[in-house]
Amino acid sequence: MTDIEIAHNAKKEPITNVLSSLGLSEKDYILYGNDKAKITLIPRESKGKLILVTAISPTPYGEGKTTVSIGLGDAFHKLGKKPILVLREPSMGPVFGMKGGATGGGYSQVVPMEDINLHFTGDFHAITAANDLLCAAIDNHIYHGNELGIETVAFNRSLDVNDRALRHVSLEHRSEKFNITAASEIMALFCLADSLDDLKEMLGNIVIGYDKNQRLILAKELHIEGALVTLLKDAFYPNLVQTLEHTPAIIHGGPFANIAHGCNSIVATKLGLSLGDYVITEAGFGSDLGAEKFLDIKCRKASIFPECIVLVATIKALKYNAGISKEDILIENVDAVREGICNLEAHVSNLKKYGVPLVVCLNAYDTDTSLEQQVVIDWCKKENISVAVSTAYCDGGEGAIPLALAVEDVLSMPADFHYLYDDSDSIYDKIYKLATEIYHASKVEYSADALNTISILEKNNLSYLPICGAKTQYSLSDDAKKLGNPTNYSIYVRDIELYNGAGFITVLFGDILRMPGLPKHPNYEKIDLVDNEIVGLS
Repeated sequence: MTDIEIAHNAKKEPITNVLSSLGLSEKDYILYGNDKAKITLIPRESKGKLILVTAISPTPYGEGKTTVSIGLGDAFHKLGKKPILVLREPSMGPVFGMKGGATGGGYSQVVPMEDINLHFTGDFHAITAANDLLCAAIDNHIYHGNELGIETVAFNRSLDVNDRALRHVSLEHRSEKFNITAASEIMALFCLADSLDDLKEMLGNIVIGYDKNQRLILAKELHIEGALVTLLKDAFYPNLVQTLEHTPAIIHGGPFANIAHGCNSIVATKLGLSLGDYVITEAGFGSDLGAEKFLDIKCRKASIFPECIVLVATIKALKYNAGISKEDILIENVDAVREGICNLEAHVSNLKKYGVPLVVCLNAYDTDTSLEQQVVIDWCKKENISVAVSTAYCDGGEGAIPLALAVEDVLSMPADFHYLYDDSDSIYDKIYKLATEIYHASKVEYSADALNTISILEKNNLSYLPICGAKTQYSLSDDAKKLGNPTNYSIYVRDIELYNGAGFITVLFGDILRMPGLPKHPNYEKIDLVDNEIVGLS
Protein backbone atom coordinates (compact mmCIF):
# COMPACT_ATOMS: atom_id res chain seq x y z
CA MET A 1 0.00 0.00 0.00
CA THR A 2 1.04 3.60 -0.57
CA ASP A 3 1.58 5.99 2.33
CA ILE A 4 -1.77 7.66 1.80
CA GLU A 5 -3.58 4.31 1.56
CA ILE A 6 -2.00 3.23 4.86
CA ALA A 7 -3.07 6.55 6.40
CA HIS A 8 -6.64 6.19 5.08
CA ASN A 9 -6.90 2.70 6.60
CA ALA A 10 -5.68 3.84 10.01
CA LYS A 11 -8.05 3.49 12.95
CA LYS A 12 -7.61 6.82 14.68
CA GLU A 13 -8.46 7.44 18.30
CA PRO A 14 -10.76 10.42 18.89
CA ILE A 15 -8.35 13.27 19.52
CA THR A 16 -10.08 13.86 22.87
CA ASN A 17 -8.72 10.48 24.01
CA VAL A 18 -5.19 11.48 23.01
CA LEU A 19 -5.60 14.78 24.85
CA SER A 20 -6.84 12.94 27.94
CA SER A 21 -3.80 10.65 27.85
CA LEU A 22 -1.70 13.80 28.32
CA GLY A 23 -3.76 14.86 31.32
CA LEU A 24 -5.47 17.72 29.45
CA SER A 25 -9.07 18.76 30.06
CA GLU A 26 -11.56 20.66 27.86
CA LYS A 27 -10.33 24.06 29.07
CA ASP A 28 -6.84 23.25 27.71
CA TYR A 29 -7.63 22.85 24.00
CA ILE A 30 -9.69 23.86 20.96
CA LEU A 31 -10.96 21.01 18.77
CA TYR A 32 -10.53 21.06 14.98
CA GLY A 33 -12.90 18.23 14.08
CA ASN A 34 -12.40 14.87 15.79
CA ASP A 35 -8.75 14.26 14.81
CA LYS A 36 -6.95 17.60 15.38
CA ALA A 37 -6.77 20.09 18.23
CA LYS A 38 -4.91 23.21 19.28
CA ILE A 39 -3.52 23.16 22.81
CA THR A 40 -4.06 26.43 24.64
CA LEU A 41 -2.32 25.33 27.84
CA ILE A 42 0.75 27.39 28.75
CA PRO A 43 3.83 25.10 29.11
CA ARG A 44 4.48 24.11 32.70
CA GLU A 45 7.66 22.92 34.39
CA SER A 46 9.87 20.75 32.19
CA LYS A 47 9.98 17.08 33.13
CA GLY A 48 10.85 15.29 29.88
CA LYS A 49 14.11 14.25 28.28
CA LEU A 50 14.69 15.97 24.93
CA ILE A 51 15.87 13.81 22.02
CA LEU A 52 16.95 15.50 18.76
CA VAL A 53 16.74 13.56 15.48
CA THR A 54 18.94 14.74 12.60
CA ALA A 55 20.66 13.12 9.61
CA ILE A 56 23.68 12.90 7.35
CA SER A 57 23.68 14.99 4.16
CA PRO A 58 20.35 14.67 2.28
CA THR A 59 20.02 12.91 -1.04
CA PRO A 60 17.20 12.69 -3.61
CA TYR A 61 16.15 9.39 -1.96
CA GLY A 62 15.22 10.80 1.46
CA GLU A 63 16.87 9.72 4.71
CA GLY A 64 13.71 9.40 6.80
CA LYS A 65 14.25 11.67 9.83
CA THR A 66 10.51 12.06 10.33
CA THR A 67 9.86 8.36 9.81
CA VAL A 68 12.57 7.51 12.37
CA SER A 69 11.28 10.15 14.82
CA ILE A 70 7.73 8.79 14.65
CA GLY A 71 8.94 5.18 14.91
CA LEU A 72 11.04 6.08 17.95
CA GLY A 73 8.00 7.66 19.63
CA ASP A 74 5.86 4.61 18.87
CA ALA A 75 8.62 2.30 20.15
CA PHE A 76 8.74 4.13 23.50
CA HIS A 77 4.94 3.91 23.58
CA LYS A 78 5.13 0.13 23.09
CA LEU A 79 7.68 -0.07 25.90
CA GLY A 80 5.16 1.49 28.28
CA LYS A 81 6.82 4.93 28.41
CA LYS A 82 5.13 8.33 27.99
CA PRO A 83 6.60 9.76 24.78
CA ILE A 84 5.45 12.79 22.84
CA LEU A 85 6.56 13.83 19.37
CA VAL A 86 7.23 17.50 18.62
CA LEU A 87 7.56 17.93 14.85
CA ARG A 88 7.48 20.61 12.15
CA GLU A 89 4.52 21.43 9.92
CA PRO A 90 4.97 20.63 6.22
CA SER A 91 5.13 23.43 3.66
CA MET A 92 2.86 23.09 0.63
CA GLY A 93 5.79 24.09 -1.61
CA PRO A 94 7.53 20.69 -1.40
CA VAL A 95 4.19 18.84 -1.14
CA PHE A 96 3.30 19.96 -4.67
CA GLY A 97 6.94 20.19 -5.80
CA MET A 98 9.59 17.49 -5.51
CA LYS A 99 10.15 16.41 -1.90
CA GLY A 100 6.55 15.60 -0.96
CA GLY A 101 5.00 15.87 2.49
CA ALA A 102 6.49 15.56 5.94
CA THR A 103 4.30 13.17 7.88
CA GLY A 104 6.57 10.13 7.85
CA GLY A 105 6.01 7.07 5.71
CA GLY A 106 4.86 3.47 5.60
CA TYR A 107 3.70 2.32 9.03
CA SER A 108 5.48 5.18 10.78
CA GLN A 109 3.22 8.15 10.11
CA VAL A 110 1.26 10.92 11.79
CA VAL A 111 -2.40 11.29 10.82
CA PRO A 112 -4.55 12.78 9.34
CA MET A 113 -1.79 12.74 6.74
CA GLU A 114 -3.58 14.70 4.01
CA ASP A 115 -4.78 17.47 6.35
CA ILE A 116 -1.32 17.93 7.89
CA ASN A 117 0.37 18.07 4.47
CA LEU A 118 -2.13 20.57 3.05
CA HIS A 119 -3.90 23.39 4.93
CA PHE A 120 -3.81 21.70 8.39
CA THR A 121 -5.18 24.29 10.86
CA GLY A 122 -4.21 27.30 8.75
CA ASP A 123 -1.00 28.27 10.56
CA PHE A 124 1.03 28.82 7.37
CA HIS A 125 -1.73 30.95 5.88
CA ALA A 126 -1.82 33.13 9.01
CA ILE A 127 1.97 33.60 8.83
CA THR A 128 1.78 34.43 5.11
CA ALA A 129 -1.01 36.95 5.77
CA ALA A 130 0.92 38.62 8.60
CA ASN A 131 4.06 38.77 6.46
CA ASP A 132 2.29 40.38 3.51
CA LEU A 133 0.28 42.79 5.68
CA LEU A 134 3.61 44.14 6.94
CA CYS A 135 4.84 44.47 3.34
CA ALA A 136 1.65 46.33 2.38
CA ALA A 137 2.10 48.63 5.38
CA ILE A 138 5.69 49.45 4.36
CA ASP A 139 4.67 50.41 0.82
CA ASN A 140 1.63 52.28 2.13
CA HIS A 141 3.87 54.32 4.44
CA ILE A 142 6.19 55.20 1.55
CA TYR A 143 3.20 56.12 -0.66
CA HIS A 144 1.82 58.51 1.95
CA GLY A 145 4.97 60.59 2.31
CA ASN A 146 7.60 58.26 3.85
CA GLU A 147 7.85 60.10 7.17
CA LEU A 148 10.37 57.52 8.42
CA GLY A 149 12.67 58.19 5.48
CA ILE A 150 12.89 54.60 4.25
CA GLU A 151 15.62 54.56 1.58
CA THR A 152 16.05 50.78 1.36
CA VAL A 153 13.28 48.26 2.05
CA ALA A 154 14.62 45.21 3.89
CA PHE A 155 11.53 42.99 4.25
CA ASN A 156 10.13 40.75 1.52
CA ARG A 157 6.75 39.28 0.62
CA SER A 158 6.12 35.54 0.99
CA LEU A 159 3.98 32.74 -0.42
CA ASP A 160 3.73 29.05 0.54
CA VAL A 161 4.19 27.87 -3.05
CA ASN A 162 7.32 27.06 -5.06
CA ASP A 163 7.23 29.82 -7.68
CA ARG A 164 10.56 30.77 -9.29
CA ALA A 165 8.90 33.63 -11.22
CA LEU A 166 8.57 35.51 -7.92
CA ARG A 167 12.32 35.53 -7.22
CA HIS A 168 12.47 38.93 -8.94
CA VAL A 169 9.40 41.15 -9.41
CA SER A 170 8.94 44.84 -10.22
CA LEU A 171 6.73 47.03 -8.08
CA GLU A 172 5.68 50.60 -8.94
CA HIS A 173 8.85 52.26 -7.66
CA ARG A 174 11.27 49.44 -6.81
CA SER A 175 12.11 45.79 -7.30
CA GLU A 176 10.98 43.08 -4.88
CA LYS A 177 11.50 39.37 -4.28
CA PHE A 178 9.34 36.77 -2.60
CA ASN A 179 10.52 34.18 -0.08
CA ILE A 180 8.67 30.94 0.45
CA THR A 181 6.69 31.31 3.70
CA ALA A 182 8.87 28.77 5.53
CA ALA A 183 11.89 31.06 4.98
CA SER A 184 10.18 34.28 6.05
CA GLU A 185 11.35 36.13 9.14
CA ILE A 186 7.84 35.92 10.58
CA MET A 187 8.00 32.12 10.40
CA ALA A 188 11.43 32.24 12.06
CA LEU A 189 10.37 34.44 14.97
CA PHE A 190 6.99 32.64 15.27
CA CYS A 191 9.01 29.49 16.03
CA LEU A 192 11.41 31.27 18.40
CA ALA A 193 8.85 33.16 20.51
CA ASP A 194 8.14 32.01 24.07
CA SER A 195 4.71 33.64 24.41
CA LEU A 196 2.27 35.93 22.62
CA ASP A 197 3.85 38.91 24.40
CA ASP A 198 7.28 37.77 23.25
CA LEU A 199 5.91 37.25 19.73
CA LYS A 200 4.48 40.78 19.67
CA GLU A 201 7.81 42.27 20.78
CA MET A 202 9.75 40.26 18.19
CA LEU A 203 7.35 41.32 15.42
CA GLY A 204 7.87 44.94 16.40
CA ASN A 205 11.66 44.50 16.19
CA ILE A 206 11.67 43.36 12.54
CA VAL A 207 13.91 45.65 10.51
CA ILE A 208 11.77 46.87 7.62
CA GLY A 209 14.41 49.11 6.08
CA TYR A 210 17.22 51.64 6.41
CA ASP A 211 17.26 55.41 6.09
CA LYS A 212 19.93 57.45 4.28
CA ASN A 213 22.16 57.31 7.37
CA GLN A 214 21.80 53.49 7.57
CA ARG A 215 19.63 53.75 10.69
CA LEU A 216 17.58 50.59 11.27
CA ILE A 217 13.85 51.27 10.85
CA LEU A 218 11.70 48.85 12.83
CA ALA A 219 8.19 47.49 12.20
CA LYS A 220 6.94 48.95 15.49
CA GLU A 221 7.54 52.43 14.04
CA LEU A 222 4.56 51.65 11.75
CA HIS A 223 2.46 50.77 14.86
CA ILE A 224 1.60 47.43 13.25
CA GLU A 225 2.83 44.82 15.76
CA GLY A 226 -0.59 44.67 17.46
CA ALA A 227 -2.33 43.86 14.17
CA LEU A 228 0.31 41.26 13.29
CA VAL A 229 0.05 39.39 16.60
CA THR A 230 -3.74 39.48 16.27
CA LEU A 231 -3.47 37.67 12.93
CA LEU A 232 -1.16 35.07 14.55
CA LYS A 233 -3.06 34.60 17.84
CA ASP A 234 -4.77 31.27 17.04
CA ALA A 235 -1.89 29.99 14.89
CA PHE A 236 0.44 30.39 17.89
CA TYR A 237 -1.34 27.57 19.75
CA PRO A 238 0.46 24.23 19.02
CA ASN A 239 -1.43 21.54 17.07
CA LEU A 240 -1.99 18.02 18.44
CA VAL A 241 -2.50 14.94 16.27
CA GLN A 242 -1.50 11.27 16.66
CA THR A 243 0.61 8.58 15.04
CA LEU A 244 -0.83 5.42 13.48
CA GLU A 245 -0.18 3.83 16.90
CA HIS A 246 -1.86 6.72 18.79
CA THR A 247 1.29 8.29 20.19
CA PRO A 248 0.63 12.03 20.78
CA ALA A 249 2.30 14.32 18.24
CA ILE A 250 2.54 18.11 18.55
CA ILE A 251 3.15 19.64 15.11
CA HIS A 252 3.85 23.37 14.98
CA GLY A 253 5.93 25.75 12.88
CA GLY A 254 7.97 24.76 9.87
CA PRO A 255 10.94 26.69 8.53
CA PHE A 256 13.35 25.00 6.08
CA ALA A 257 16.80 24.30 7.48
CA ASN A 258 18.68 25.11 4.26
CA ILE A 259 17.26 28.66 4.09
CA ALA A 260 16.00 29.22 7.67
CA HIS A 261 16.57 27.71 11.11
CA GLY A 262 14.68 24.48 10.39
CA CYS A 263 13.16 23.82 13.83
CA ASN A 264 9.63 23.58 15.17
CA SER A 265 8.39 26.18 17.66
CA ILE A 266 9.89 26.74 21.10
CA VAL A 267 6.41 26.88 22.64
CA ALA A 268 5.62 23.41 21.19
CA THR A 269 8.91 21.94 22.41
CA LYS A 270 8.44 23.36 25.91
CA LEU A 271 4.85 22.13 25.95
CA GLY A 272 6.08 18.65 25.03
CA LEU A 273 8.72 18.78 27.77
CA SER A 274 6.01 19.62 30.31
CA LEU A 275 3.68 16.81 29.18
CA GLY A 276 5.88 13.84 28.22
CA ASP A 277 8.75 11.83 29.66
CA TYR A 278 10.50 11.38 26.29
CA VAL A 279 10.22 14.29 23.83
CA ILE A 280 11.35 13.48 20.30
CA THR A 281 11.94 16.39 17.93
CA GLU A 282 13.70 16.80 14.59
CA ALA A 283 15.70 19.45 12.77
CA GLY A 284 15.65 19.75 9.01
CA PHE A 285 18.06 18.38 6.41
CA GLY A 286 21.59 17.35 7.49
CA SER A 287 23.14 18.02 10.89
CA ASP A 288 25.28 20.79 9.33
CA LEU A 289 22.04 22.74 8.82
CA GLY A 290 19.09 21.82 11.05
CA ALA A 291 20.95 20.37 14.02
CA GLU A 292 23.56 23.15 14.08
CA LYS A 293 20.80 25.78 14.12
CA PHE A 294 18.80 23.86 16.72
CA LEU A 295 21.85 23.79 18.98
CA ASP A 296 23.26 27.27 18.29
CA ILE A 297 20.05 29.28 17.75
CA LYS A 298 17.01 27.52 19.24
CA CYS A 299 18.73 26.15 22.36
CA ARG A 300 20.34 29.54 22.96
CA LYS A 301 16.98 31.34 22.76
CA ALA A 302 14.96 28.75 24.70
CA SER A 303 17.60 27.81 27.33
CA ILE A 304 17.14 24.12 26.58
CA PHE A 305 19.38 21.40 25.16
CA PRO A 306 18.94 17.80 23.97
CA GLU A 307 20.14 14.96 26.18
CA CYS A 308 20.60 12.67 23.17
CA ILE A 309 21.05 13.16 19.43
CA VAL A 310 19.95 10.50 16.91
CA LEU A 311 21.87 10.75 13.62
CA VAL A 312 19.98 9.03 10.79
CA ALA A 313 21.86 7.39 7.91
CA THR A 314 20.82 5.11 5.05
CA ILE A 315 22.76 2.72 2.85
CA LYS A 316 21.49 4.55 -0.27
CA ALA A 317 22.74 7.89 1.08
CA LEU A 318 26.18 6.48 1.83
CA LYS A 319 26.45 5.01 -1.67
CA TYR A 320 25.23 8.33 -3.16
CA ASN A 321 28.00 10.13 -1.27
CA ALA A 322 30.45 7.71 -2.88
CA GLY A 323 29.25 8.87 -6.30
CA ILE A 324 27.07 5.87 -7.19
CA SER A 325 24.54 6.69 -9.92
CA LYS A 326 20.76 6.36 -9.61
CA GLU A 327 20.84 3.40 -12.00
CA ASP A 328 23.26 1.46 -9.77
CA ILE A 329 22.17 2.63 -6.32
CA LEU A 330 20.18 -0.56 -5.55
CA ILE A 331 22.98 -2.95 -6.55
CA GLU A 332 24.91 -4.34 -3.57
CA ASN A 333 28.17 -2.41 -3.28
CA VAL A 334 29.99 -2.87 0.02
CA ASP A 335 33.01 -0.87 -1.16
CA ALA A 336 30.81 2.13 -2.00
CA VAL A 337 29.25 2.02 1.47
CA ARG A 338 32.77 2.08 2.96
CA GLU A 339 33.72 4.99 0.73
CA GLY A 340 30.55 6.95 1.56
CA ILE A 341 31.03 6.56 5.31
CA CYS A 342 33.21 9.69 5.16
CA ASN A 343 29.96 11.68 5.13
CA LEU A 344 28.67 9.90 8.25
CA GLU A 345 32.05 10.43 9.87
CA ALA A 346 31.90 14.18 9.10
CA HIS A 347 28.48 14.55 10.73
CA VAL A 348 29.52 12.51 13.78
CA SER A 349 32.60 14.70 14.15
CA ASN A 350 30.50 17.86 13.90
CA LEU A 351 27.97 16.75 16.50
CA LYS A 352 30.62 15.68 18.98
CA LYS A 353 31.64 19.33 19.21
CA TYR A 354 28.44 20.04 21.18
CA GLY A 355 29.03 17.51 23.96
CA VAL A 356 25.72 15.63 23.60
CA PRO A 357 25.66 11.79 23.62
CA LEU A 358 24.96 10.33 20.17
CA VAL A 359 23.23 7.31 18.60
CA VAL A 360 23.58 6.47 14.90
CA CYS A 361 20.35 5.07 13.45
CA LEU A 362 20.60 3.06 10.25
CA ASN A 363 17.17 3.58 8.69
CA ALA A 364 16.75 0.27 6.86
CA TYR A 365 15.32 -0.19 3.37
CA ASP A 366 14.33 -3.57 1.94
CA THR A 367 16.93 -2.98 -0.79
CA ASP A 368 19.78 -2.97 1.76
CA THR A 369 21.87 -6.09 2.14
CA SER A 370 23.16 -7.45 5.43
CA LEU A 371 26.76 -7.03 4.25
CA GLU A 372 26.17 -3.34 3.48
CA GLN A 373 24.51 -2.74 6.84
CA GLN A 374 27.32 -4.54 8.63
CA VAL A 375 29.84 -2.03 7.25
CA VAL A 376 28.02 0.77 9.11
CA ILE A 377 27.56 -1.24 12.29
CA ASP A 378 31.24 -2.25 12.33
CA TRP A 379 32.37 1.35 11.74
CA CYS A 380 30.23 2.63 14.60
CA LYS A 381 31.52 -0.07 16.96
CA LYS A 382 35.10 0.72 15.97
CA GLU A 383 34.46 4.41 16.75
CA ASN A 384 32.70 3.50 20.01
CA ILE A 385 29.42 5.02 18.84
CA SER A 386 26.06 3.52 19.77
CA VAL A 387 24.24 2.22 16.68
CA ALA A 388 20.83 0.66 16.00
CA VAL A 389 18.90 -0.43 12.91
CA SER A 390 15.31 0.81 12.52
CA THR A 391 12.68 -0.88 10.37
CA ALA A 392 9.89 1.49 11.49
CA TYR A 393 8.82 2.18 7.89
CA CYS A 394 7.75 -1.46 7.48
CA ASP A 395 7.12 -2.48 11.09
CA GLY A 396 5.98 0.67 12.90
CA GLY A 397 7.01 1.10 16.53
CA GLU A 398 8.04 -2.54 16.82
CA GLY A 399 10.76 -1.94 14.22
CA ALA A 400 12.24 0.93 16.23
CA ILE A 401 12.47 -0.82 19.61
CA PRO A 402 16.23 -1.52 19.19
CA LEU A 403 16.68 2.22 18.57
CA ALA A 404 14.58 3.14 21.61
CA LEU A 405 16.67 0.85 23.80
CA ALA A 406 19.90 2.34 22.43
CA VAL A 407 18.58 5.87 23.07
CA GLU A 408 17.54 4.94 26.61
CA ASP A 409 21.04 3.61 27.20
CA VAL A 410 22.66 6.80 25.93
CA LEU A 411 20.29 8.98 27.97
CA SER A 412 21.93 7.59 31.11
CA MET A 413 25.22 9.19 30.03
CA PRO A 414 26.00 12.75 31.17
CA ALA A 415 25.77 15.56 28.59
CA ASP A 416 28.29 18.40 28.55
CA PHE A 417 26.41 20.71 26.20
CA HIS A 418 28.07 23.82 24.79
CA TYR A 419 27.63 26.08 21.77
CA LEU A 420 29.92 26.28 18.75
CA TYR A 421 30.64 29.96 19.38
CA ASP A 422 30.09 32.62 22.04
CA ASP A 423 27.77 35.63 21.82
CA SER A 424 30.82 37.84 22.30
CA ASP A 425 32.59 36.50 19.18
CA SER A 426 32.68 38.91 16.24
CA ILE A 427 30.47 38.27 13.21
CA TYR A 428 33.56 37.30 11.22
CA ASP A 429 34.67 34.85 13.92
CA LYS A 430 31.22 33.24 14.11
CA ILE A 431 31.07 32.79 10.35
CA TYR A 432 34.62 31.42 10.31
CA LYS A 433 33.88 28.88 13.05
CA LEU A 434 30.70 27.76 11.27
CA ALA A 435 32.44 27.56 7.89
CA THR A 436 35.55 25.71 9.09
CA GLU A 437 34.26 23.52 11.93
CA ILE A 438 30.84 22.51 10.51
CA TYR A 439 31.13 23.03 6.73
CA HIS A 440 34.83 22.00 6.73
CA ALA A 441 35.94 24.91 4.53
CA SER A 442 39.49 26.21 4.80
CA LYS A 443 38.75 29.81 3.82
CA VAL A 444 35.83 32.27 3.74
CA GLU A 445 35.39 34.81 0.94
CA TYR A 446 32.93 37.73 1.07
CA SER A 447 31.08 39.78 -1.55
CA ALA A 448 31.22 43.56 -1.30
CA ASP A 449 27.53 43.61 -0.28
CA ALA A 450 28.19 41.17 2.55
CA LEU A 451 31.11 43.21 3.85
CA ASN A 452 28.99 46.36 3.74
CA THR A 453 26.18 44.70 5.72
CA ILE A 454 28.60 43.47 8.39
CA SER A 455 29.84 47.05 8.74
CA ILE A 456 26.24 48.26 9.27
CA LEU A 457 25.55 45.50 11.82
CA GLU A 458 28.72 46.34 13.74
CA LYS A 459 27.81 50.03 13.68
CA ASN A 460 24.44 49.13 15.24
CA ASN A 461 26.04 46.91 17.95
CA LEU A 462 24.44 43.72 16.63
CA SER A 463 27.54 41.50 16.54
CA TYR A 464 26.22 39.50 19.53
CA LEU A 465 23.51 37.80 17.44
CA PRO A 466 23.89 34.12 16.39
CA ILE A 467 24.43 33.11 12.75
CA CYS A 468 21.88 31.30 10.58
CA GLY A 469 23.69 29.80 7.59
CA ALA A 470 21.71 29.42 4.36
CA LYS A 471 23.27 27.07 1.81
CA THR A 472 22.64 23.95 -0.25
CA GLN A 473 21.47 20.97 1.78
CA TYR A 474 23.09 18.41 -0.52
CA SER A 475 26.68 19.07 0.54
CA LEU A 476 28.57 20.15 3.62
CA SER A 477 29.93 22.88 1.34
CA ASP A 478 28.17 25.61 -0.67
CA ASP A 479 28.40 23.44 -3.83
CA ALA A 480 25.76 20.71 -4.18
CA LYS A 481 28.12 18.62 -6.31
CA LYS A 482 30.78 18.31 -3.60
CA LEU A 483 29.68 15.04 -1.98
CA GLY A 484 31.17 13.04 0.88
CA ASN A 485 33.33 15.19 3.15
CA PRO A 486 34.74 18.10 1.11
CA THR A 487 37.71 19.89 2.68
CA ASN A 488 40.36 22.45 1.70
CA TYR A 489 37.97 24.64 -0.25
CA SER A 490 36.84 28.29 -0.07
CA ILE A 491 33.23 29.03 0.89
CA TYR A 492 31.59 32.17 -0.50
CA VAL A 493 29.39 34.55 1.51
CA ARG A 494 27.16 36.08 -1.16
CA ASP A 495 24.95 38.19 1.09
CA ILE A 496 24.01 38.85 4.70
CA GLU A 497 20.59 39.84 6.04
CA LEU A 498 19.55 40.90 9.52
CA TYR A 499 16.59 39.02 11.03
CA ASN A 500 16.43 41.39 13.98
CA GLY A 501 12.95 40.32 15.08
CA ALA A 502 13.93 36.65 15.07
CA GLY A 503 17.23 37.52 16.77
CA PHE A 504 19.80 36.20 14.30
CA ILE A 505 21.90 37.13 11.27
CA THR A 506 21.21 35.19 8.06
CA VAL A 507 24.34 34.41 6.01
CA LEU A 508 23.71 33.31 2.42
CA PHE A 509 26.46 31.02 1.10
CA GLY A 510 27.00 30.28 -2.59
CA ASP A 511 23.96 30.56 -4.88
CA ILE A 512 21.26 29.53 -2.36
CA LEU A 513 17.78 31.01 -3.07
CA ARG A 514 14.85 31.35 -0.66
CA MET A 515 12.11 30.79 -3.22
CA PRO A 516 12.40 27.24 -4.60
CA GLY A 517 11.25 26.33 -8.10
CA LEU A 518 9.20 23.39 -9.31
CA PRO A 519 10.78 20.35 -11.04
CA LYS A 520 9.91 19.34 -14.59
CA HIS A 521 7.41 16.78 -13.29
CA PRO A 522 6.07 18.14 -9.98
CA ASN A 523 4.21 16.09 -7.41
CA TYR A 524 1.01 18.01 -8.18
CA GLU A 525 0.69 15.90 -11.36
CA LYS A 526 -0.01 12.84 -9.18
CA ILE A 527 -2.48 14.43 -6.76
CA ASP A 528 -6.22 14.25 -7.38
CA LEU A 529 -9.60 14.02 -5.70
CA VAL A 530 -11.38 10.78 -6.67
CA ASP A 531 -14.82 10.02 -5.22
CA ASN A 532 -14.15 12.74 -2.64
CA GLU A 533 -10.93 11.02 -1.52
CA ILE A 534 -7.45 12.51 -1.98
CA VAL A 535 -5.06 10.26 -3.93
CA GLY A 536 -1.41 10.57 -4.96
CA LEU A 537 -0.26 12.56 -1.93
CA SER A 538 3.07 11.40 -0.54
